[in-house]
Amino acid sequence: MRLGFGLYRAMLNSESYRFARQCGATDIVVHLCDYGVKSDPTAMGHNQPVGDKNGYGIADHPGLWELDEVLNIKKEIEDHGLRFFAVENFDPAQWFDVLLGGPKRDEQLELLKQQIQIFGQAGIDTVGYDFTLTGVTGRIPLTTRGGAETVGLKGVNSALSEPLKQGYVWNMCYDPQAPDKILESTEEEELWDRLDYFLKYLVPVAEEAGITLAAHPDDPPLEMVKGQPKLIYRHKHYQRLLDLVQSSSNQLEMCLGTLSEMQDEDLYRTIENYVSQGKVSYIHLRNVEGKVPHYTEKFIDDGDIDVGRVIRILNELNFEGVIIPDHSPKMSCPAPWHAGMAFAMGYIKSKIDELRVK
Repeated sequence: MRLGFGLYRAMLNSESYRFARQCGATDIVVHLCDYGVKSDPTAMGHNQPVGDKNGYGIADHPGLWELDEVLNIKKEIEDHGLRFFAVENFDPAQWFDVLLGGPKRDEQLELLKQQIQIFGQAGIDTVGYDFTLTGVTGRIPLTTRGGAETVGLKGVNSALSEPLKQGYVWNMCYDPQAPDKILESTEEEELWDRLDYFLKYLVPVAEEAGITLAAHPDDPPLEMVKGQPKLIYRHKHYQRLLDLVQSSSNQLEMCLGTLSEMQDEDLYRTIENYVSQGKVSYIHLRNVEGKVPHYTEKFIDDGDIDVGRVIRILNELNFEGVIIPDHSPKMSCPAPWHAGMAFAMGYIKSKIDELRVK
């Protein structure tokens, strides 16, 4: 097991890399997509991309992240004693018609093919993706222990129920000139067909490039959001995705917080199932209390997930991937995000160290 941090585009700097090393991290999961920061500088910062009914902002990177750019980021990360392990998420402008099954699908798949080849040339291990029309949306600000700022759901709200508009996908606007009309609802099986097309096109490319494609579950894990279906909103759907293309390059980005939010079976059995198959590339590890549509993201030591049990299972199965604390409540101090994430990392590290002592 290796420990890492996921860093948003605006956080790819020496200060963040030093912070990661000081916390004991060895790996970095990089978000090259900036989630609308160029169009709205207040959109992100250190905050997780919660979004609202209007989305994060404009998806404005339709082209490639070129090799020189990726290698420069890699060098900066490695200069701080860290490993550039994964890229998480394409920019919606790069693949909106792949998700929508639109006329530019094959053109955009060819772009993604080139992008994966670039990541392979740069020596990146994994590309995480979330095959969703609506993206992460609808979560609201809440508080948890000691009044710490966090997020969650308290029932289905307008951001979840208001129909998806044309020109939007993945909770971002890829076409500001699109008509102000509602996007026609997609059948769930049609969305599975689009995912199948995506995987059959790109998994062979990933195999040749030495890249693992890792699928994130839907968050929040509801059957329908904005009048559109979700795909990975139950534990068993992960297996359906894996069965579409049998390949060591077709794996999972296992988000335990999202899996815990699902109205589903035993979380620990699910971890055992997919890790024992060798199908988990990396893990998002946060804690939550409750299940959709009522849940709250909690501190790592204060939720429904027994983190120590998770670490013991991973250790018993010889999991060699990366674990990152993907979210944490913000703590009341001059550096709310840093304090919350340092607490989460320290707690996870302590559970791993306990096993080494034994």
